[in-house]
Amino acid sequence: MTKTIKLGLILMVSLLSACATNTPLNWMGLHPEFETDQPLTFEQGKALVITTSHATLGEGGDATGVFASEMTGPYYMFQDSGMQVDVASIKGGQIPVDPISFSWYIIAKSDQRYLEDQDFQSKVANSIKIDDVDISQYDIVYIAGGWGGAYDLGYSEALGEKISQAYAENKAIGAVCHGPLGLLKAKRPDGSLLVEGTKLTAVSDRQIAQLFVTETPQHPETELRKAGALYEADWSLIDIFSNHMVVDGRIVTGQNQNAGEDVAYKLMELAKE
Repeated sequence: MTKTIKLGLILMVSLLSACATNTPLNWMGLHPEFETDQPLTFEQGKALVITTSHATLGEGGDATGVFASEMTGPYYMFQDSGMQVDVASIKGGQIPVDPISFSWYIIAKSDQRYLEDQDFQSKVANSIKIDDVDISQYDIVYIAGGWGGAYDLGYSEALGEKISQAYAENKAIGAVCHGPLGLLKAKRPDGSLLVEGTKLTAVSDRQIAQLFVTETPQHPETELRKAGALYEADWSLIDIFSNHMVVDGRIVTGQNQNAGEDVAYKLMELAKE
């Protein structure tokens, strides 16, 4: 059974359950509406959204990539607040977007907006190679997740160097779901691993097991714990409906796709300090 079918079946069961009680999926926790009575605005400021470049599960498996809402939600949060937003990826060029992201039962409002946004789509088609990024130009550095990230974010020396520089320059750094894998190779100025002793969250091993996508080479919870991170999460009956954010200094992480906009807002708060 393919990944798409497995995930579809899980979500379909959830959808039917929700419909039976007239309860929408977002009430259950999927893509919750972000609300605040303190909107943030920037007269200037720049944010960088970083994604995977890996397009399949394994070699020639199901199509994957960045999970759309983990890229689109934060992007629009930054842009709508007045920030200039650039998009980068490990290899540069066309970013693979997991096609399941746009399925009717899971698509987010920010994804629907993206599908009508030619400018954003052009940035995704012509993303900046991470090696070529001038990290000093950004106030916020954010790493999106998705299954593709398990194949390249945690292995990229270039990404590790950019995050190390961002940390040394006191940037606001964030990541969601598989995105925190991109912190694994980053170091503090003293040479210690950035994640060691840092409170973080990321997609749980339990969620990965529940979605039957266990063949990926890196699982964020496992890898972060191995590297000395103080991992925490909110475990639900079905973890895809969990929503958890962790703030440790200027590092902000979200457990999964539901936390993207929360993380983006907190990053903007930090950028204003």
